[in-house]
Amino acid sequence: MHATLVLASAFDGAHLRFLLQSAIDALALGSLYSLFGLGIALIFGIMQLINFAYGELMMVAGYALVVIGNPPWPFLVLATVVIAVLFALSMERVAFRPVRGANPPTLLITSFAVSYLLQNIAVATFGSLPRGVNISTSILRPFEIGSIVVPRLDVLVVVVTAVLLVTLALFLSRTTIGVQMRASAENFRMARILGVRANVVIAVAFAISGVLASTSAILLVLQTGSVSPTFGVQPVLVAFIATVLGGMGSLRGAVIGGLLLGIVTVALQAYLPLELRYYRDAFAYGSVIVVLLARPQGLIISRSVMTRV
Repeated sequence: MHATLVLASAFDGAHLRFLLQSAIDALALGSLYSLFGLGIALIFGIMQLINFAYGELMMVAGYALVVIGNPPWPFLVLATVVIAVLFALSMERVAFRPVRGANPPTLLITSFAVSYLLQNIAVATFGSLPRGVNISTSILRPFEIGSIVVPRLDVLVVVVTAVLLVTLALFLSRTTIGVQMRASAENFRMARILGVRANVVIAVAFAISGVLASTSAILLVLQTGSVSPTFGVQPVLVAFIATVLGGMGSLRGAVIGGLLLGIVTVALQAYLPLELRYYRDAFAYGSVIVVLLARPQGLIISRSVMTRV
């Protein structure tokens, strides 16, 4: 009897550790997915543009890490962010501003064209094979809390995402340009009538998307250790799915959608039978389809969507 109780207690302890470990992994992955989704949701909220070239901003930031090399971390991060912001502003000025008044399919095709153009420039410049990035290994070392192993990188992802979310929320609510961006997201035409300068608002939105893309790229490179011309393809797909799940045009929805997608992905990885884990993403995206069948507009409806409806 005593042996049975000891085994049961050990099993409960191991299961609790497994749950806590899975919760940490889910929070970290969901935070990263939320960060991916914010860049898509921000531009869509103002321009009604699904910018699939956002993934190439991440790719540009990744290759910036390759080119810059291994200087002190503050300089490396700052230089990568500045390069991504400059590319984002150039993308808006050269590719999207001339077609701003076009219909949504034209904007979508433009984003695909920019995406493929930047991918091919990367292939011509750096080759098609992945390039390794010299990164500090100290951030990759885990630490232990009792019997729970916590990767430092997971903590960094959660903290950076939380800081960016709070900073973005304060920017949108406490600054003049932030309030103008919120007004433009709700009703762009009325905001322009009331004196909001469209070029400034959209340029700032693209600049912020550059900051988000470069931050996401740095965190992703820390995980993978390499960059390729298709570096941003998978993240932008995840960002789009998280944004649709949360509700197109809603920043809160993008965050919630990313967190839910991360939780579902980790839960499937943890509990699916071994022979089915290869199909984890199929099950995850299938669950998204189920949610959208029940709630096609996403979990949160933004005011801009309600205005269009």
